[in-house]
Amino acid sequence: QVQLVESGGGLVQAGGSLRLSCAASGRTFSTYAIGWFRQAPGKEREFVAGITWSEHTIYYATSVKGRFTISRDNAKNTAYLQMNSLKPEDTGVYYCAAKATLSLEQLTTTREYDYWGQGTQVTVSS
Repeated sequence: QVQLVESGGGLVQAGGSLRLSCAASGRTFSTYAIGWFRQAPGKEREFVAGITWSEHTIYYATSVKGRFTISRDNAKNTAYLQMNSLKPEDTGVYYCAAKATLSLEQLTTTREYDYWGQGTQVTVSS
């Protein structure tokens, strides 16, 4: 089992950058696939980015490709989401999620993940 804690959210102007962190408890973080999702008010939670346990596969939602970068540091039990060129439509609560798997498949739906953090608010002003 793993517990996830997100941090790094905040208020930023359009065009700005933020770096989110997802700190995980437990000794087996390196065997988990990690995903970032976001949820805007009144909307469903949507996939943003994902990374497999070995960083072999990294994938993004079309809306953030080229602007966001997902990474992980297994030695620090932490995953990151670097967000550049932020837009007002990027506003929402950002969640990291984990699934214990050594598969290299892309996991893009909420039901595919077993563990979730509490979320961190990102607000992009125009």
